[in-house]
Amino acid sequence: MLRFAKDRRLLAGTLPFAMVMAPFGATAAEEAEAGASADGEERSEAITVTGVRQAYRGNFAVSEIPQSIAEIDAKTLEQNGIQRLTDALDLNASVVRQNTLGGLWDSFAIRGFAGDENMPSGYLVNGFNGGRGFGGQRDAAGIERVEVLKGPAAALVGRGEPGGTINLVTRQAELGRTFGTAAIQYGSWDRVRGEADVNVALTGGLTVRLIGYAEDGGTFRDHVHQSRWGFLPSVGLAVGPDTRLTYDFEKTRVAVPFDRGIVVLNGDFDTVPRSRFLGEPGDGDTVARAEGHQLRLQHEFGDRWSLLVGGSIRDTLLTGFSSDAETVASRQALYRDGRSLSRQRRSRRYAANHKVIRAELAGEFDTGPLRHRVLIGADHDEFTYDNYFTRYRPPTLASSPTGQQGNVIDILDPVYGRFPLPATSVTTDRTDRQRATGAYVQDQIEITERLQVRIGGRYDRVTLETDNRLPGAAMSHVRRKVDRFSPQAGVVYKLAEPVSLYAAYGRGFRANIGTDVNGVIFDPETSESIEAGVKITLLGGALNGTLAVFQLNKANVLATDTDNPGYSLAIGKARSRGMEFDLNGRLPGGVDVLVSYAYTDAEARSSMLDPNFSFQISPGDPLINIPKHNLNMQVAKTFAIGERAAQIGAGMQHLGKRSGETGTDFMLPSHTLFRLFGKVDVMKHLELFGSITNLFDEHWYANSYSPLWVQPGAPRTGTVGLRARF
Repeated sequence: MLRFAKDRRLLAGTLPFAMVMAPFGATAAEEAEAGASADGEERSEAITVTGVRQAYRGNFAVSEIPQSIAEIDAKTLEQNGIQRLTDALDLNASVVRQNTLGGLWDSFAIRGFAGDENMPSGYLVNGFNGGRGFGGQRDAAGIERVEVLKGPAAALVGRGEPGGTINLVTRQAELGRTFGTAAIQYGSWDRVRGEADVNVALTGGLTVRLIGYAEDGGTFRDHVHQSRWGFLPSVGLAVGPDTRLTYDFEKTRVAVPFDRGIVVLNGDFDTVPRSRFLGEPGDGDTVARAEGHQLRLQHEFGDRWSLLVGGSIRDTLLTGFSSDAETVASRQALYRDGRSLSRQRRSRRYAANHKVIRAELAGEFDTGPLRHRVLIGADHDEFTYDNYFTRYRPPTLASSPTGQQGNVIDILDPVYGRFPLPATSVTTDRTDRQRATGAYVQDQIEITERLQVRIGGRYDRVTLETDNRLPGAAMSHVRRKVDRFSPQAGVVYKLAEPVSLYAAYGRGFRANIGTDVNGVIFDPETSESIEAGVKITLLGGALNGTLAVFQLNKANVLATDTDNPGYSLAIGKARSRGMEFDLNGRLPGGVDVLVSYAYTDAEARSSMLDPNFSFQISPGDPLINIPKHNLNMQVAKTFAIGERAAQIGAGMQHLGKRSGETGTDFMLPSHTLFRLFGKVDVMKHLELFGSITNLFDEHWYANSYSPLWVQPGAPRTGTVGLRARF
């Protein structure tokens, strides 16, 4: 009750702020409209630099980049009522969900490759590495757009997965303007949410943007109540006509019970209802916190050169207990009687600190008839991860354990709190540090009006350290340095004004965290990527599409050390290849359309044992949670009801069947989900909006780690709300 009251007070404090700002903003908007000409002239004289350039991109139209790029913009996020990054990424078929640590981090695969399944997926925030750490699933509040940068980008971005990179462009202070939105909404399972986004021009060159959200309510899962809040302000300052300084702050908190999902016994996905919680409410919430700072300075040197420098620091902490189904068959009573689920009990304290500094010079020059557009940059990245993990494990069935010793719950008739919560003992007490310094250069040469060639490369020096504080560890402190060069090459040929052909090649790497049985830090994963495609621009730029084919290869994937059970070796190989099609824009008649399809064939390419359960993996075995077919489509139409503007839209996602456990034949079934969304102006500056997801209430499964850890997807879910604009 105390937690509930505290969360309600937080909502009560946020929502009145949002609603009070709405009428104030309407007045401000009317005043600004009345004096737009004069104010606009004054601002244009005082401020020249108003936008914020994105790192790693340079001065290129999308059609000139030898890479497949998809964007999920603010309008699409708002239309669908999206509140989590995970749901936003569902809109692009090249990205699929992976194991989310009981719903407490973001994990996804791009073009079939996911990286380390024991860590959250990395992503960029305004070009800075920002996704690592344990701050909970990223909320969509504060996100202006999501960029899915597919293919071989390691030559610029650096250490990462070969399938691509996610870059989140946040909502940043817009200089010289005052505007905002505020919204309150109510959804299924008594979920209440309020959010506000207010951009205030304090002076001609100083603007503050205040973004906040708070959410509280139940879920379709029994005993799983969640609360979350965040404060994400941005400050923009024009330092002269050609220089802009931007500071972004992040403070978030998520509290939710750790939830491994349901069990699937003998392939029966109806073994238990999708709502059944198989953890222990007495474990309480797992809490994830994040605090981050990001500072960027952008300077324009005339029309052809610009400099972007900045730094970021982010601290995250995840703490809590959970009761998770035991996955080893020799300890699992469920396989004997079909109802007694043996459970481990775990505690986690994952703390991470991530620091990044970087600088990039972008510009262009000519050498005779050739036009060069170059990027020259360097960065330094430090990531420190403290992993303190404790566990209680049920004894083997051969010892005939009691129900209490097995920490058993009856999956058909659960009685929570039946036994005292077992005490745990330390199994991991370790600090991993990664320090990386890199420099890169890229030159895109315009040889003719139709032909452009891109060449580039990046050199990285990475230092890996592990401090193992467990008694009896083979080595308490180990350190290793790795040097890598990641080249890239690409070509773009304009076949006709609306059609461009491209091809690209690149190599990359990603450090493996941890050590082998001898305490030696693993070799890094290495990768090789190739892709080719065609880009089209139709209807005067209103409609854009990309068709691409690709192949990715990885080596040094972690696998079980067969001579030393419980340890791993970097010996595995994997391959992913496929085809993608992305189309978005506006059709004649004002119809917005989005189509995204991916065929992905991702498989193991060597014989090895799975590092988690030691299942045999053979060449050709599919990678976990990767469907061969993924399709997302939606349309939206704006129209008028009398004098009121309105919009209605519909979408569909089809996800094919996919492996639910590495090295076995357990498969998650395919599913097709439909959604509706719409909005209508109820008065000036105030709109009513709503959405329904999983319209036909299909049973579906978001991801899986084993048949005993399957995450069911939400049933039909409705949301309705009011949004004020000014």
